Amino acid sequence: MFDHAYQNYMDHAYPADELMPLTCRGRVRGLEPSRGDVDDALGKFSLTLIDTLDTLMLLNKTTEFEAAVRRVLSDVRLDNDIVVSVFETNIRVLGRSLKYIKDRRGHSMAVMLKEGGQHMQWYQDELLHMAKDLGLRLLPAFNTSSGLPYPRVNLKYGVRGPETRTGTETDTCTACAGTIILEFAALSRFTGDPVFEAHARRALDFLWEKRQRNSNLVGTTINIHSGEWVRRDSGVGAGIDSYYEYLLKAYILLGDDLFLQRFNIHYASIMKYISQPPLLLDVHIHKPLLPARTWMDSLLAFFPGLQVLKGDIRPAIETHEMLYQAFTTDFRVHWAQHPLRPEFAESTYFLYKATGDPYYLEAGRTILDNLNRFARVPCGFAAMKDVRTGSHEDRMDSFFLAEMFKYLFLLFADAEDIPFDVEDYVFTTEAHLLPLSLSAAPHSPLSEEELDDSNFDWTCPNTRLLFPDPAYPRNLRDPIRSAVDKSCPRPAPYREPGMGRPPLRAQDFMANNPEHLELLRRMGVSLIHLKDGRVQLVQHATQAVSAVAAEDGVRFMQEMMELSSQQQKEQLPPRAIQIVSHPFLGRVVLTAGPAQFGTDLSKSSTGVRGFVTVAEPYSGCTEITNAEYVQGHIALLQRGQCMFAEKARHIQKAGAIGGIVIDDNEGSSSDTAPLFQMAGDGRNTEDVTLPVLFLFHKEGNILLEALKEYREVEVLLSDKARDRGVTLLPLMPPHWFQTIILSNKSEHHAVAPSQETSHVEEVSPPEVEAAPAEVEVDVPPPEEERDSDRREESEGDTDSSGQSVDELLADWREDLEAFQQMEKDEL
Repeated sequence: MFDHAYQNYMDHAYPADELMPLTCRGRVRGLEPSRGDVDDALGKFSLTLIDTLDTLMLLNKTTEFEAAVRRVLSDVRLDNDIVVSVFETNIRVLGRSLKYIKDRRGHSMAVMLKEGGQHMQWYQDELLHMAKDLGLRLLPAFNTSSGLPYPRVNLKYGVRGPETRTGTETDTCTACAGTIILEFAALSRFTGDPVFEAHARRALDFLWEKRQRNSNLVGTTINIHSGEWVRRDSGVGAGIDSYYEYLLKAYILLGDDLFLQRFNIHYASIMKYISQPPLLLDVHIHKPLLPARTWMDSLLAFFPGLQVLKGDIRPAIETHEMLYQAFTTDFRVHWAQHPLRPEFAESTYFLYKATGDPYYLEAGRTILDNLNRFARVPCGFAAMKDVRTGSHEDRMDSFFLAEMFKYLFLLFADAEDIPFDVEDYVFTTEAHLLPLSLSAAPHSPLSEEELDDSNFDWTCPNTRLLFPDPAYPRNLRDPIRSAVDKSCPRPAPYREPGMGRPPLRAQDFMANNPEHLELLRRMGVSLIHLKDGRVQLVQHATQAVSAVAAEDGVRFMQEMMELSSQQQKEQLPPRAIQIVSHPFLGRVVLTAGPAQFGTDLSKSSTGVRGFVTVAEPYSGCTEITNAEYVQGHIALLQRGQCMFAEKARHIQKAGAIGGIVIDDNEGSSSDTAPLFQMAGDGRNTEDVTLPVLFLFHKEGNILLEALKEYREVEVLLSDKARDRGVTLLPLMPPHWFQTIILSNKSEHHAVAPSQETSHVEEVSPPEVEAAPAEVEVDVPPPEEERDSDRREESEGDTDSSGQSVDELLADWREDLEAFQQMEKDEL
């Protein structure tokens, strides 16, 4: 396969940078239509030939290797007036050139062949001089105040001046700035010039300083001048991937413990926030429990291999299996293109090395078979334009020869098939091998920062002890096998009339129905509980009880996708729950999620206002037993055990004027988790006429604590917070008449009803900035007596009207001053 790809490049494309396998010609930048940033890897320096050199050596093609080195030295020019990617040129060209430089033990490819006496007798470290020349041409990109490099550089003119046609960029990706250290440190130690390693370390130091300190995650794109994060989503795929990779590998290659410490701090956050086994989903760095997307890109397929180097084998096995089944969390293809990326083959190789499980040999065979079946064309291998249709793209990137064939060969090769010991080298992100002996080379300054040994592990686990049985990883893979088969789902089988029960429909599904859960199990559909309290459905076709049940499951999942898509189109903005009673006075506003049923608060100018009470049972899943207290109130309910619409119907029957559902997932908050709208139960919900809102646990607990402390808490349910002025003066609870001032001493008296006479309790006024005193009242009379008592009190107690506006405002001002701190504390 390698010969087919390499020979077609040499026959039809060289000295162009890449082969166009569909039209059998070379891709020359400027002569072909621009592909945007993708073309920044092309520098008119025979990229594919340089990128393939050590693959030739690894495959024992010594004659071809020597001829290729001669061609590179005679034909390749680095002083082209062309703008290239600093990142791509570093990993593909500089890294490849360094591979053949004589290291201090004399084990480089070129020197090894020279010492064999048959090849490379003429070689005098010419590749070293070429590598240093290229390194010096990349250095102008690092001339920034932050030390982060410009994303592009002109090989002839650098980044300054109009002739460079670059240097105006302000942003770069984290991986672009953080994937320099291996190649630049190697160049410094080979040449004795520390300037390259110093610039790479400075860039890494700056990225580390700019990490989000609470989550210890980094964003995807950063401003190279200010250090501000431009894109704050964080993951382990495109834009960030090799930054994490190079922190760990810099420790392996250079022996500097500081890199290991930083990697482990990042890794702990990755496993806490991004890893949702077996998935790896992007999050926001400031709200790490808030997912940034629901799909995984192909670049993150390298991560299980990095976890093997870390020694964390179990999640590596699980994530690799999910990627092998090629699934996204919402069961959609988000990017159908496949440019023959090697990252999955890379992780397959590392997992086989770690476990010895022949399953990974079979995975490698599947990769080989699919490449030959779908990508092989007469002039090489063509990238897939759309994996769903099998259409091709006229493209064969250099990394296909540099990485894919190297990892696949190493996967299947025996020790005697490999001309050198790969354990003496570390793989760069482009699969170039750098010798571990560099750690003993000069210009490796030890960090002056004192390290805390407790922050990270110093040793990697022995996989022979971890996995005495090579079949052990199967126990980790089986539970996460997905519904993706080697072929597309077949048409629905014919059902004889009356034979078997009809399949479960998505619109009828209820998560609390045991019969429905059993039907899901029979169809091979299981539930995954995410950290933010949501539930995802995943189908494992192999776990269905029959082929018919499996295909019923496929249709069920498709219906669920359509239902979910329809609900997403009906997204409603968040709502507000404002506590308006004393002492909060409208200053506490809780962000709430809306419902797809009940009163639409956006169409109400006043919202719904009332006192809250806890429904019994708290779940609201059966008839309300404390209906006499719920009537006329806003009922508090707990999430879980039944559908949201069912809870709403029960409190509506009990006479509630609204409902608030509080999350049962302890610690959840709108600060860290995405708001969602409560869905119906698949039936017509027009019978639900009261408003129902959702609060996460943290916000709901604020409301419950207020109710516990003040007993009477009034809230306003609305589409947005109302003005916190006089319009939010609290109403009196149903069994109070009013709060009045009876003397010039401003003593507070609460007058409560009685069957015969009104009883007055005197309460001391609250101190400023102290907790308000409790108001004691008599037990309220039966509901039917309250209206008449209220009329009698309002007619007979004429003194209450004697309170002046100034006195009323003075009291309110005192309360406002006392609780100004509340707003600052974000109650």
